[in-house]
Amino acid sequence: MAFETTKNIWHNGQLIAWEKAQVHVMSHVIHYGSSVFEGMRCYAQPNGAAIFRLQDHMRRMLDSAKIYRMPLGYTHEELCSAAVDVVEANGVAPCYIRPIAFRGYGEVGVNPLNSPMEVYIANYPWGKYVSGNDGADVCISSWNRMAPNTMPSLAKAGANYMNSQLIRMEAEINGYSEGIALDVNGYLSEGSGENLFLVRDGILYTTPLANSVLCGITRTSVLTIAKALGIPVVELPLPREMVYICDEAFFSGTAAEVTHLRSVDKILIGDGTMGPVTTAIHDEFFAIVNGIKPDRYGWLTPVRVPVAEPVEA
Repeated sequence: MAFETTKNIWHNGQLIAWEKAQVHVMSHVIHYGSSVFEGMRCYAQPNGAAIFRLQDHMRRMLDSAKIYRMPLGYTHEELCSAAVDVVEANGVAPCYIRPIAFRGYGEVGVNPLNSPMEVYIANYPWGKYVSGNDGADVCISSWNRMAPNTMPSLAKAGANYMNSQLIRMEAEINGYSEGIALDVNGYLSEGSGENLFLVRDGILYTTPLANSVLCGITRTSVLTIAKALGIPVVELPLPREMVYICDEAFFSGTAAEVTHLRSVDKILIGDGTMGPVTTAIHDEFFAIVNGIKPDRYGWLTPVRVPVAEPVEA
């Protein structure tokens, strides 16, 4: 997906020009995928803009770096401030924000410890991620998620997304918007870049972290909203066939936000439209992030960027 460039990128403590943010071909990350990253959205508000769950995203980035023994050299507060700085410096909102940290130019070899750390934060305009305005048509992928104790699924690491690329490419080549991976035991896991939710008889189901899923920030937001709305929530391993017989299904994620699924493997989910539980969660989510309802969970960090376009429900 092509994106629009912006003026500045934050790099190791200072703003640099977009075109100056370059990496040497012999950097460790290029050869071995040694990176951790985040993705977050800045939403339009009635009187400006705000970053959604900035503190939680940066905490997860530090957690990912800790798992991979990457000393970033910046505190949680410094990374949060840097994200605000780059959004305000570029004056672009709504937008997508991409912090990334990786092993840079130092040594070549599997051992990464002597390669320096590089930290960047960029932002740019970005719209809908999962195609399908009337719901996404997806498939079960032939590619599984990684088995436990192979690659850490709780780390949002660049190397993990080679698996995601296989899932997404296979789906698109076969005419679907996205793929759903199973875990090593054949249970439902998640999409290539989204967590999965199912609804059956008014109960919201999702796969637990032990099923090789990323602990999604939007996932936890959906769980919080569902509980506040009085929707029963169950986290447990789900067999593949559960997605065929559920009443509703949807993806959650920073890029996908809340996207309902119309069909899986050409089997219609319910009547194919967004069901009442998904609709309630979808509408509540967007009302909060767009400032239509109060930010009662403390999820939004205001940024000083004027937004010309109106906020809609």
